[in-house]
Amino acid sequence: MVSMTLSIPNELKKEMELFPEINWSVVARESIKRKISILQEMNRILSKSELTDEDAVLFGKRITKRVVKKL
Repeated sequence: MVSMTLSIPNELKKEMELFPEINWSVVARESIKRKISILQEMNRILSKSELTDEDAVLFGKRITKRVVKKL
């Protein structure tokens, strides 16, 4: 197994210390696995897409305009 060093803010470390029974390495590992799974699924779905990057930008701008109007 490979070791990895993770930097976190002091405030977060203090909050983690309130729960000494938690193995934070396991929590981080599981979170990374979940994120990879989500990204792999996104890649699988997007690999079938016929939209171009330009299409995505255009749709994003349209959505942003509509959200701004509602707010």
